[in-house]
Amino acid sequence: MTDELIASGPVLLELDSDGVARLRLNRPDAANGMNMDLLQALHAAIMRVHGEPGVRAVILSGEGPHFCAGGDVRDFASKGEGLPDYLREATAWLQIAVSSLVQLKPPVIAAVHGFAAGGGGFGLACAADFVVAADSAKFMSGAVRVGMAPDAGTTVTLSRLVGLRRAMDILLTNPTLTAAEALDAGLATKVVPGEVLHDEALALARTLTALPPQALAATKRLLWRGTGASLEAQLPEEARTVSELSGTADAREGLAAVIERRPAHFTGT
Repeated sequence: MTDELIASGPVLLELDSDGVARLRLNRPDAANGMNMDLLQALHAAIMRVHGEPGVRAVILSGEGPHFCAGGDVRDFASKGEGLPDYLREATAWLQIAVSSLVQLKPPVIAAVHGFAAGGGGFGLACAADFVVAADSAKFMSGAVRVGMAPDAGTTVTLSRLVGLRRAMDILLTNPTLTAAEALDAGLATKVVPGEVLHDEALALARTLTALPPQALAATKRLLWRGTGASLEAQLPEEARTVSELSGTADAREGLAAVIERRPAHFTGT
Protein backbone atom coordinates (compact mmCIF):
# COMPACT_ATOMS: atom_id res chain seq x y z
CA MET A 1 0.00 0.00 0.00
CA THR A 2 1.23 3.50 -0.87
CA ASP A 3 0.11 6.77 0.70
CA GLU A 4 0.27 9.88 -1.48
CA LEU A 5 1.49 12.48 0.99
CA ILE A 6 1.91 15.14 -1.74
CA ALA A 7 -0.05 14.11 -4.82
CA SER A 8 0.36 17.12 -7.11
CA GLY A 9 2.64 20.05 -7.79
CA PRO A 10 6.32 20.44 -8.70
CA VAL A 11 7.42 17.84 -6.11
CA LEU A 12 5.58 14.59 -5.37
CA LEU A 13 5.90 12.46 -2.24
CA GLU A 14 4.67 8.93 -1.63
CA LEU A 15 5.22 6.63 1.35
CA ASP A 16 5.16 2.86 0.92
CA SER A 17 3.94 0.65 3.72
CA ASP A 18 7.46 -0.79 4.03
CA GLY A 19 8.88 2.62 5.01
CA VAL A 20 10.28 3.78 1.65
CA ALA A 21 9.50 7.42 0.83
CA ARG A 22 9.58 8.30 -2.87
CA LEU A 23 10.42 11.95 -3.45
CA ARG A 24 10.04 12.97 -7.10
CA LEU A 25 10.83 16.23 -8.86
CA ASN A 26 7.85 16.91 -11.10
CA ARG A 27 8.56 19.51 -13.78
CA PRO A 28 9.35 17.10 -16.63
CA ASP A 29 8.64 19.62 -19.40
CA ALA A 30 11.41 21.83 -17.97
CA ALA A 31 13.83 18.93 -17.31
CA ASN A 32 12.91 19.39 -13.63
CA GLY A 33 14.64 22.75 -13.74
CA MET A 34 14.46 24.54 -10.43
CA ASN A 35 12.35 27.66 -10.09
CA MET A 36 11.06 29.19 -6.87
CA ASP A 37 7.93 27.04 -6.77
CA LEU A 38 9.91 23.80 -7.08
CA LEU A 39 12.50 24.86 -4.51
CA GLN A 40 9.86 25.77 -1.94
CA ALA A 41 7.95 22.56 -2.67
CA LEU A 42 11.14 20.50 -2.34
CA HIS A 43 11.86 21.95 1.07
CA ALA A 44 8.27 21.36 2.16
CA ALA A 45 8.39 17.75 0.99
CA ILE A 46 11.68 17.06 2.78
CA MET A 47 10.27 18.56 5.96
CA ARG A 48 7.22 16.32 5.56
CA VAL A 49 9.59 13.34 5.46
CA HIS A 50 11.25 14.66 8.63
CA GLY A 51 7.83 14.48 10.29
CA GLU A 52 7.08 10.89 9.23
CA PRO A 53 8.64 8.54 11.83
CA GLY A 54 7.85 5.47 9.73
CA VAL A 55 10.23 6.46 6.92
CA ARG A 56 13.26 4.15 6.81
CA ALA A 57 14.75 5.16 3.43
CA VAL A 58 14.16 7.86 0.79
CA ILE A 59 14.42 7.54 -2.98
CA LEU A 60 14.91 10.88 -4.75
CA SER A 61 14.22 10.87 -8.50
CA GLY A 62 12.97 13.03 -11.33
CA GLU A 63 9.95 12.67 -13.60
CA GLY A 64 10.49 12.68 -17.37
CA PRO A 65 13.75 12.20 -19.26
CA HIS A 66 16.06 13.89 -16.72
CA PHE A 67 16.80 13.76 -13.00
CA CYS A 68 17.29 17.54 -12.86
CA ALA A 69 18.99 19.88 -15.31
CA GLY A 70 19.72 22.51 -12.63
CA GLY A 71 18.20 25.97 -12.42
CA ASP A 72 15.41 26.92 -14.81
CA VAL A 73 17.40 29.20 -17.12
CA ARG A 74 14.29 30.55 -18.88
CA ASP A 75 12.84 31.50 -15.53
CA PHE A 76 16.12 33.18 -14.58
CA ALA A 77 16.36 35.08 -17.87
CA SER A 78 12.84 36.44 -17.45
CA LYS A 79 13.86 38.31 -14.28
CA GLY A 80 16.04 40.81 -16.14
CA GLU A 81 17.75 43.26 -13.80
CA GLY A 82 15.92 41.67 -10.87
CA LEU A 83 17.83 38.42 -11.29
CA PRO A 84 20.35 39.00 -8.44
CA ASP A 85 17.56 39.49 -5.90
CA TYR A 86 15.63 36.53 -7.30
CA LEU A 87 18.67 34.25 -7.13
CA ARG A 88 19.48 35.40 -3.63
CA GLU A 89 16.11 34.07 -2.51
CA ALA A 90 16.23 30.98 -4.75
CA THR A 91 19.66 29.92 -3.53
CA ALA A 92 18.51 30.40 0.06
CA TRP A 93 15.68 27.92 -0.56
CA LEU A 94 18.11 25.54 -2.29
CA GLN A 95 20.51 25.77 0.63
CA ILE A 96 17.92 24.91 3.24
CA ALA A 97 16.55 22.08 1.06
CA VAL A 98 20.01 20.55 0.68
CA SER A 99 20.78 21.00 4.36
CA SER A 100 17.46 19.39 5.29
CA LEU A 101 18.20 16.48 2.95
CA VAL A 102 21.59 15.84 4.56
CA GLN A 103 20.05 16.08 8.02
CA LEU A 104 17.30 13.54 7.29
CA LYS A 105 17.64 10.58 9.61
CA PRO A 106 16.81 7.94 6.97
CA PRO A 107 19.40 7.47 4.21
CA VAL A 108 18.69 9.13 0.88
CA ILE A 109 19.17 7.34 -2.45
CA ALA A 110 19.33 9.51 -5.58
CA ALA A 111 18.15 7.53 -8.60
CA VAL A 112 19.75 9.49 -11.45
CA HIS A 113 18.82 9.25 -15.12
CA GLY A 114 19.39 11.72 -17.93
CA PHE A 115 21.17 14.85 -16.71
CA ALA A 116 22.06 15.73 -13.13
CA ALA A 117 23.36 19.24 -13.71
CA GLY A 118 23.81 22.53 -11.92
CA GLY A 119 23.16 23.25 -8.29
CA GLY A 120 19.84 21.47 -8.56
CA GLY A 121 20.67 18.13 -10.11
CA PHE A 122 24.39 17.89 -9.46
CA GLY A 123 24.04 19.41 -6.00
CA LEU A 124 21.26 17.04 -4.94
CA ALA A 125 23.31 14.06 -6.14
CA CYS A 126 26.27 15.24 -4.06
CA ALA A 127 24.02 15.64 -1.00
CA ALA A 128 22.49 12.17 -1.27
CA ASP A 129 23.87 9.28 0.75
CA PHE A 130 23.77 6.90 -2.22
CA VAL A 131 23.66 7.57 -5.96
CA VAL A 132 22.32 4.82 -8.18
CA ALA A 133 22.85 5.99 -11.76
CA ALA A 134 21.48 4.74 -15.05
CA ASP A 135 24.31 3.82 -17.41
CA SER A 136 23.24 6.66 -19.72
CA ALA A 137 23.19 9.31 -16.94
CA LYS A 138 25.32 12.45 -17.22
CA PHE A 139 26.69 14.63 -14.42
CA MET A 140 27.82 18.24 -14.81
CA SER A 141 28.24 21.25 -12.57
CA GLY A 142 27.96 23.83 -15.35
CA ALA A 143 28.03 26.95 -13.17
CA VAL A 144 31.29 28.51 -14.31
CA ARG A 145 30.50 28.08 -18.00
CA VAL A 146 27.55 30.48 -17.62
CA GLY A 147 29.41 32.99 -15.48
CA MET A 148 28.09 31.69 -12.17
CA ALA A 149 29.62 29.86 -9.20
CA PRO A 150 28.66 26.44 -7.83
CA ASP A 151 25.98 26.30 -5.15
CA ALA A 152 23.89 23.75 -3.23
CA GLY A 153 26.93 23.07 -1.07
CA THR A 154 28.88 21.39 -3.88
CA THR A 155 32.06 23.30 -3.03
CA VAL A 156 32.03 21.23 0.17
CA THR A 157 30.24 17.98 -0.65
CA LEU A 158 31.98 17.29 -3.97
CA SER A 159 35.51 17.61 -2.60
CA ARG A 160 34.56 15.28 0.25
CA LEU A 161 33.34 12.73 -2.28
CA VAL A 162 36.08 12.91 -4.91
CA GLY A 163 38.97 14.85 -3.34
CA LEU A 164 40.11 18.44 -3.79
CA ARG A 165 42.04 18.04 -7.06
CA ARG A 166 39.24 16.16 -8.80
CA ALA A 167 36.66 18.62 -7.47
CA MET A 168 38.71 21.52 -8.84
CA ASP A 169 38.71 19.88 -12.26
CA ILE A 170 34.97 19.15 -12.21
CA LEU A 171 33.86 22.56 -10.93
CA LEU A 172 36.31 24.74 -12.87
CA THR A 173 36.49 23.00 -16.26
CA ASN A 174 32.91 21.67 -16.19
CA PRO A 175 33.29 18.33 -17.96
CA THR A 176 30.19 16.27 -18.62
CA LEU A 177 30.81 13.07 -16.69
CA THR A 178 29.37 9.80 -17.89
CA ALA A 179 27.86 7.47 -15.31
CA ALA A 180 30.99 5.30 -15.52
CA GLU A 181 33.21 8.33 -14.91
CA ALA A 182 31.05 9.42 -11.98
CA LEU A 183 31.39 5.93 -10.50
CA ASP A 184 35.15 5.95 -10.99
CA ALA A 185 35.44 9.39 -9.37
CA GLY A 186 33.39 8.39 -6.33
CA LEU A 187 30.36 10.54 -7.15
CA ALA A 188 28.11 7.57 -7.96
CA THR A 189 27.63 4.51 -5.77
CA LYS A 190 26.43 2.12 -8.46
CA VAL A 191 25.72 2.17 -12.21
CA VAL A 192 22.94 0.01 -13.62
CA PRO A 193 21.09 -0.39 -16.94
CA GLY A 194 18.54 2.35 -17.33
CA GLU A 195 15.59 -0.01 -17.56
CA VAL A 196 16.24 -1.36 -14.05
CA LEU A 197 17.26 1.92 -12.39
CA HIS A 198 14.21 2.26 -10.18
CA ASP A 199 14.13 -1.45 -9.35
CA GLU A 200 17.77 -1.25 -8.22
CA ALA A 201 17.14 1.88 -6.16
CA LEU A 202 14.14 0.22 -4.53
CA ALA A 203 16.14 -2.94 -3.80
CA LEU A 204 18.79 -0.83 -2.05
CA ALA A 205 16.08 1.03 -0.14
CA ARG A 206 14.55 -2.24 1.04
CA THR A 207 17.97 -3.47 2.16
CA LEU A 208 18.22 -0.33 4.28
CA THR A 209 14.68 -0.61 5.69
CA ALA A 210 15.57 -4.03 7.09
CA LEU A 211 18.35 -2.52 9.22
CA PRO A 212 17.95 -0.74 12.58
CA PRO A 213 16.94 2.84 11.76
CA GLN A 214 18.54 4.48 14.79
CA ALA A 215 21.88 2.88 13.96
CA LEU A 216 21.57 3.98 10.32
CA ALA A 217 20.70 7.54 11.31
CA ALA A 218 23.58 7.73 13.79
CA THR A 219 26.06 6.33 11.28
CA LYS A 220 24.89 8.77 8.60
CA ARG A 221 25.24 11.66 11.03
CA LEU A 222 28.73 10.56 12.11
CA LEU A 223 29.90 10.21 8.51
CA TRP A 224 28.64 13.62 7.40
CA ARG A 225 30.01 15.24 10.55
CA GLY A 226 33.26 13.33 10.36
CA THR A 227 34.23 14.56 6.92
CA GLY A 228 34.86 18.00 8.42
CA ALA A 229 36.07 16.96 11.86
CA SER A 230 39.43 15.90 13.23
CA LEU A 231 40.00 12.35 14.41
CA GLU A 232 40.43 13.63 17.95
CA ALA A 233 37.05 15.36 17.84
CA GLN A 234 35.26 12.44 16.20
CA LEU A 235 36.43 9.62 18.50
CA PRO A 236 34.49 10.78 21.60
CA GLU A 237 31.41 11.41 19.46
CA GLU A 238 31.62 7.85 18.15
CA ALA A 239 32.01 6.51 21.70
CA ARG A 240 29.03 8.53 22.94
CA THR A 241 26.88 7.31 20.05
CA VAL A 242 27.82 3.65 20.51
CA SER A 243 27.03 3.85 24.21
CA GLU A 244 23.69 5.51 23.51
CA LEU A 245 22.70 2.95 20.86
CA SER A 246 23.63 0.04 23.11
CA GLY A 247 20.60 0.84 25.24
CA THR A 248 18.12 0.39 22.40
CA ALA A 249 15.91 -2.64 21.86
CA ASP A 250 17.32 -2.99 18.35
CA ALA A 251 20.86 -3.34 19.70
CA ARG A 252 19.73 -6.05 22.11
CA GLU A 253 17.87 -7.77 19.28
CA GLY A 254 20.93 -7.58 17.02
CA LEU A 255 23.16 -9.18 19.63
CA ALA A 256 20.60 -11.87 20.41
CA ALA A 257 20.21 -12.69 16.71
CA VAL A 258 23.97 -13.16 16.35
CA ILE A 259 24.14 -15.42 19.41
CA GLU A 260 21.08 -17.42 18.37
CA ARG A 261 22.16 -17.55 14.71
CA ARG A 262 18.90 -16.25 13.34
CA PRO A 263 17.79 -13.24 11.30
CA ALA A 264 17.27 -10.09 13.34
CA HIS A 265 13.94 -8.28 13.43
CA PHE A 266 14.39 -4.58 14.10
CA THR A 267 11.55 -2.38 15.29
CA GLY A 268 13.21 1.05 15.46
CA THR A 269 13.11 1.14 19.25
